[in-house]
Amino acid sequence: MNLLKQIDLAKLLKRALAEDIGQGDITTASTVGSSDAGAARITVKEAGGIIFCGGILIEQIFTLTGSEPTTVKLADEGERLAHGTIATEVNGLLAGLLTGERVVLNFVQLMSGIATATRRYADAVAGTRARIVDSRKTHPGLRAIEKYAVRVGGGGNHRFGLDSGVLIKDNHIAAAGSIGAALERARRLAPHTFRIEIECETLAQVEEAVRHGATSILLDNMTLDDLRRAREIAGDAVVLEASGNVNLDTVRAIAETGVDLISVGALTHSVKAVDLSMRIKKI
Repeated sequence: MNLLKQIDLAKLLKRALAEDIGQGDITTASTVGSSDAGAARITVKEAGGIIFCGGILIEQIFTLTGSEPTTVKLADEGERLAHGTIATEVNGLLAGLLTGERVVLNFVQLMSGIATATRRYADAVAGTRARIVDSRKTHPGLRAIEKYAVRVGGGGNHRFGLDSGVLIKDNHIAAAGSIGAALERARRLAPHTFRIEIECETLAQVEEAVRHGATSILLDNMTLDDLRRAREIAGDAVVLEASGNVNLDTVRAIAETGVDLISVGALTHSVKAVDLSMRIKKI
């Protein structure tokens, strides 16, 4: 959980506030005194409850809006909260709380949505060797917080970016000429600390990859029978990742084929924000 705290999010939060505030919050300026004190309370409205995530950003955002916040209550990151639960209470200057309301909710609703979806997938594969991981299918500029939310939900992270690992996909194989050539070129260039993963769409490609010493293989859009056969071909020493056609209805069966990782792009690229409300009052 400390990984997000090590990242400087000030620019992201300032951009989000600038986008919303523009030249100034005219409504708040015209209705609220500059010295008025207030209290903000975030309540879970999602019918089935949520996995809470994003609370660590709330004070930062309200500080940037000049509310001089003091946190009275804050749910833990990754905590399961039922419908009607109060997730957060913050006191501070009323004007700053009102100005930051929408940006706070936008971040926390999105991040809690990702964490909640991830937990469902993680629960679905519990007891198997498989682990749920995300992908690079994130919203531009939001990758750090979205991948953090996946971790909070009980998933793992795939590459953060193109510079954090080698994943040889179909177009790279075509450019190199063959699976063997692609692997050899990658080994010559990549640092020894990098895992080299190669994508295979057929069992014949899996066999070729294993012959050329692949230690990690991405199995793209394979049937359950092919996933099981790929494990037999590769043996237990090779890391196998399943990708494609993954949803909550299929993920358990995929996990039971013996793969090590199941990547789910939907955790970030099409997740639904959870329903939270923020009530602010003068005190």
